Order: sequence, then structure tokens, then C-alpha cells
Amino acid sequence: MQLSKKNVFVLLLALCAFYTQAQEVKTLTLEDLSSFKPQAGNWQIVGDVTMLPDVDIHTTPPAPVAEKGKKSKKSQAGPAAEHPKAVTFTAGAGILLNMNDETKKDNLVSAFEHGDIELELEVMIPKGSNSGIYLQGRYEVQLLDSWGVKDAKYSDIGGIYRNWENEPGKIYMGKAPLSNPAKAPGLWQKFKISFRAPRFNAAGEKIANAKFVSVELNGVKIHDNVEVPLPTGGPIENNEKPLGPLMIQGDHGPVAFRNIKYKLVKELSATLSNITYKTYYGNFKFIDDFAKLKPAATGSIPELTCEVLEKENGYGVIYNGTITVPEDGDYHFALAYTGGARLLISNQQLTNFQSTDAWRMDQATITLKAGSYPFEIYNYKDASWEPPRLGLYLETAGAPKPLHAFNSYPPDDNPTSPIFISAGSTPRLLRAFLNFKNGGFNQRLTHTIGVGDPSGTHYVYDMKSGNLVAVWHGEFVDATPMWHDRGDGSFTPRGAVQYLFNNEPLAFLPSPDAAFPSMKKETQLSDTPYKGKGYSIQEDSGRPVFMYTYDGLEVEDKIYPDDNNRIITHEVAIKNRGTKPGLYYKLAEGTTILSLSNGWYAIDDKSYYIKPAAGLQPVIREVNGKKELIVAADSLVKYSIIW
Repeated sequence: MQLSKKNVFVLLLALCAFYTQAQEVKTLTLEDLSSFKPQAGNWQIVGDVTMLPDVDIHTTPPAPVAEKGKKSKKSQAGPAAEHPKAVTFTAGAGILLNMNDETKKDNLVSAFEHGDIELELEVMIPKGSNSGIYLQGRYEVQLLDSWGVKDAKYSDIGGIYRNWENEPGKIYMGKAPLSNPAKAPGLWQKFKISFRAPRFNAAGEKIANAKFVSVELNGVKIHDNVEVPLPTGGPIENNEKPLGPLMIQGDHGPVAFRNIKYKLVKELSATLSNITYKTYYGNFKFIDDFAKLKPAATGSIPELTCEVLEKENGYGVIYNGTITVPEDGDYHFALAYTGGARLLISNQQLTNFQSTDAWRMDQATITLKAGSYPFEIYNYKDASWEPPRLGLYLETAGAPKPLHAFNSYPPDDNPTSPIFISAGSTPRLLRAFLNFKNGGFNQRLTHTIGVGDPSGTHYVYDMKSGNLVAVWHGEFVDATPMWHDRGDGSFTPRGAVQYLFNNEPLAFLPSPDAAFPSMKKETQLSDTPYKGKGYSIQEDSGRPVFMYTYDGLEVEDKIYPDDNNRIITHEVAIKNRGTKPGLYYKLAEGTTILSLSNGWYAIDDKSYYIKPAAGLQPVIREVNGKKELIVAADSLVKYSIIW
């Protein structure tokens, strides 16, 4: 892969992908409970689960009220209506569910143990519930219904929980998440956890604390290199060890999990030694141009580094040394460099790319038995616009390990200060491109406008189709891709963005089963009945009102945060409606749409909710393999988006 200096981060992403593919990812199939130790019966495998977002697990059905001198209303009117349940489920497989009570409330402990681990999973929490994931059974990542919490604490979702010790030196106060990207109760939420186990010497003494290298919730990093010096509250054992099981808290309320994947990461102890170098200077086009010349300088170095060079360009260098690997296995090498380079291990050529001005990473795998082997690296460059860079990475069944000095190939030697845009005290509007669902240029929307609200609830509106396409809570946008250097015109939402759907939501359809028009990227606005008219600004709030015409109809879109700024309400006012039949508005689309007993709809495999306003009567239908939620449109379509 040949890269420019400006795009060096692409090389680093490729390196990460290379190592991810090389490591073994295990999936808990959740066909049964065989991956876990026996428990009291509060944990079970189910096929589907639904958690009503507005029913707290602590709610009890209201008792019937009897009037004086009369029998209770229950005896007069027959059985009372069934109180809605916070959690319901169906038989099947694929979802792990805890339904604890006073007699069955065991924690769930994995059958396997782990040290360093990369863990991914999805979790669903009902309103008012509480649980936790314990790495090694000792270090808890909190699970809590924390939807809408402004200032998250260690006790909120994603927090590293505290312990309850009182003795000085044994107290750990926990760590709050950097932000709160929590979703509403009853929606699936995704965690990615990178955990490094504590380290111990040969005598069993701890020499390094456990560490959460990173924790992501719904795509947002909420912890970065957080050391945990002691077990947190409620551990499986109040001690620390190199290995321990995963444990999930089961005594504080219902919780569900799915798509549990993990990688057991093993630290690699391979080393380089006896490193020597030979340097050459001149305008070399190929390795053979300098390999047999008398070197300008020779020497020994403790680490592999290109800092032995006396010039930044017009050079060649040869490194020799010994690599020692601890055990038999397949070893995956990545050689990163500027110019051209060749790598040999045990006299076997693994990579060879001869160029004067490349910026590359070459990858190769070799099977080695435990022991020591000679290595040889050739590197040369004749391009003054590229700096000298040389890095060697090695990975087997564990984490990648750099075998070079840090300065020889720094992770980012051309850092860019991010250009963040905040909403401020009044709504802020920013025209830009949006890569819909992070789909890159293939799903780029070119007529979008981001609206940052002081409430911290923001959205993106597509002015080419008159559609609300993305919503999120948190900070506004990262405009670095748009404004740094020449830029590409796009911005990125900074929170846990919830993408909705693309294309026109309002249309006259020849029948209730007909598909909505599909506006492709190359579609010209002049070829559609939709005509954008820009927006006006409301004097009282400073928020925009988007305006367009559709087939002679005048339409105004008002979008604003509601319910303590936790949701977005969308009002679509249609003027001069007339009597032409067949006008429909699409509220949502996705792989699945579920009608809930409270009148809400769970969209796209329980990713977000649609709450129709009173009087609106949506219909779920299937078109072209997708579910859609549509309504017959009159003068006003009003609904809320909850996530």
C-alpha cells in the first residue's frame, strides 16, 4: 500500500485491521448456557426480548380502590386490566437474559478465564434496572439505565465502579465515563472493551495494575487508559490474579445480552538483539545500487531505528541482527517505511518493494519454531518530501508488538489539531456533506445541514430530499475533514449518532403498497417534484424552519428537542393540502419494526423508537425487503424520535 504523508493514518488503520484478522475472535453462540458455570435459574437463553421504555421494573400494579360501604371495584367490575410488564420475551436462542427474583439472583460466571481481552457485546437494559460486567470477575464496568443523565458518574452506565473499603490504601473511588452516550431503555447498546490484566513477577507480586485500555459505548470512547489499582465492589474474590472469568451481575434487575465476542490476547515476548547497521549515501534507484558498496558508517545499536542516518534523503541502510521468538507458531510481520525496503527472516525474503519515494506497509507471515533467527532489513530513499521512517511490527496469537524505537516510526508524525464546532448559546447551522451511516463517498449526502442546539441534542437535515437523516446527543460536530488543508467538504457528528433513513419521506403513491421515490446520488433536483426553498429562523428560539414544495404542496419542517432534551420532535406542516388522494409520509424504515403496547414503535432491530402524536395512525409495511412505518398525510404529521 503506497500512501502520502497526509494519509499516514490510513496505514495505521490498515495495521490495526491486519492484526485484528490475525487474532482469533471467539463468539458465544448463546444456543445454551454451556459457556457459563451453573446458576440458580435466573439466567436463560431466549429468542427475543422486549423491554417497554416507559415501564419501570420497580413499578407495581395499582391496587383496586373500594368506596366506603361498597365492595371493591375489582369485585364489581370483574378482573382488572393486566398491568403492562417491563420485560417480555419469547422462546428461542441467541439472547442471554437475566430475570432475577428474591430466590433466584445469581451472578453469571463464564466457564473460561482470561487475562488480556478484547470484548464486544450488545446489552439491553429496562427502565430502572442495574447490572455490571466484571472483567476477571473483579473489575466492574457498570450497566445502568442512565438515559438522559447529563453529568455521568462512576455509577452510571459505562462507569468503572468503586469499591466499599474503608481502610486507607484499599479504597478505590471508581471512574466516571468521559461522556454519556447511553440510549433509552429497551434499546440495544454496544460496548467495546479493551482490558489489560494486572501483571505479576515470578514471586507472585503485582508489578502493574489492571487497565481498561479503552471502553467504547455506542461508538463513543468513554474511557482511555484507566488503571484500576484494586478490585471494585462485589468481586468474585477480593484479590487479584493473572487470570479470571467474566462475571455478569444478576441480582439487581433484568438485563439482556447478545452478539458476545472476545479475543484472548497474549503478550508477545519476541525480541531483537545484536543489531548492527551500515549506512550509504547517494541517489540510489535500487537496493543493488548500494548493497555492495563500502559503507559510509557502521555500528551497533540497542534498538532498530532509522536515526542512525546522517542525512534525511539520498541514503541507503542495511540492518542485521537476531530475532528471538518464544514458541512455535505463525508470525505475522509488517514492515513500514518510506522509500523502498526489503525484509529477510532466517534468509527467507518476506517483503521486497524497491522504490525511491514510497510510503508503505508490507505484510507477510512465516512459520517459526521457538528460537533465534537472523534478520536483515534494507531501506533506501531518494525523495526529499518524505521523512526517513522505518518500523517493524510483529504479531502471533496476541497483541501487536513494535520491534523498533518509537522515534523511528512514530504513530502520528503529522498530527492535526481537530476543528470542533460547538452549538453555543443559540442554535448553530453548518452546511456540509455527510457520509450517511459512515458509508464514505458511496453514501455521501451533498445537501445536508447540521443543526447544533444549545440543549446538546443535534440533528442533520437533508435539504435535497426534505428529510431528517441523523440525530445525536452530546457535542456538535468535528469539521476537521471539511476545513483542514484542502478538505473534502464533510463533517462528522461527535456523539453517538443515530442514523435514520435516506431519500424523500413525502410522496403521492399510486397505492398503499407502492414504493417511495428513490433519489439517487446523481439525481438532479430539477427532475423531481421536490423543490427546496431553504429555511427561515424562528425569532423566539433561533431554530430553523425548513421549507419546500412537493407537487404543488407547501411544506414546513420544524424539528426541536423535547422531554428534557432527551428526544427530538418533528412537525411536518402541509399547507394547501387539497383533495388529491394517496399522500403518505414515511416515519421510519429498517430491517424490523415492532409495534409496542404503549403505542411506540421500535425501529431497525430496536435501534430507536418512533412515538406518533395523538391521532396519528401509522402502518407497518414491507417494501423491497425493508420494513417501513408510514402514515396517510393530512395537514400535519407530528412524531418524536427517541434513542
